Amino acid sequence: MRLTEFWNRMNHHFGERYAESWARDYVIAQLGGRTVTQAFAEGESAKNIWRAVCDVVDVDPRLR
Repeated sequence: MRLTEFWNRMNHHFGERYAESWARDYVIAQLGGRTVTQAFAEGESAKNIWRAVCDVVDVDPRLR
């Protein structure tokens, strides 16, 4: 998954204003207790991060 696709899905699910805030503030256990922003900074793939997001929030099945 490309980074642009990841952010398109995040913006679609959370809304453009909240997606960035959520990614910066919400700690996900599946990402080793990191936020989305931290996981990206440490080299985690967009695909793995998106899977973790889908596991903790009720994402529309069409976006999974």
